[in-house]
Amino acid sequence: MMERKHVEGREACPLLPGVEGVLTAQVTAVFKRRYNADFYLAALRYAQSLWMEGKAAQALLQLNKSFMAELTGEEDVLRQWALPYGAKRWVMENCPAGDFLGNPVRHYQHLATRISGPRSELRRWRAWACFHVAELVLDRDTHPRDGHQIAREGVKIPGMNEVLDQLGEVGIPGEERLVREAAAGRAGQGDFPS
Repeated sequence: MMERKHVEGREACPLLPGVEGVLTAQVTAVFKRRYNADFYLAALRYAQSLWMEGKAAQALLQLNKSFMAELTGEEDVLRQWALPYGAKRWVMENCPAGDFLGNPVRHYQHLATRISGPRSELRRWRAWACFHVAELVLDRDTHPRDGHQIAREGVKIPGMNEVLDQLGEVGIPGEERLVREAAAGRAGQGDFPS
């Protein structure tokens, strides 16, 4: 088995906590089903470690996992490390050509339509938000929607404004603003098709 290590000279994602060495899934596994603020921070740290190893797609998956945390918006960790919409955009935009990113657009479409488990309604709207951010960032020719699933299952993709409205209802305070900022690539901007 090859030794895992961070890619030399790799820029860390500035929207995620720094890590000194390689982390493993154990950093989140120790929480079992306790999805608290410490779990959230651990998931962000593990995502950073995966990014630093050159595993962009796995980093995005770990950021999805961080959304399982049961947060109210009042946690101290959120003052320093906001929900990772911006981090997801940063990873997608900064993924080197040789790294495997997968197709985040398709992934978030599948996630939104198949999500189950704790707080599935909130996580579904978060997945749709990530879907829209991915479509704004990535080339649609190389990162298309899953047209077969849309046709076969009659999937109706909600517009960004509906997603923002729903996150305003079921998300933590200010969550829709974080999505707007991530979609715009800068703070306080963002107009979307419905």
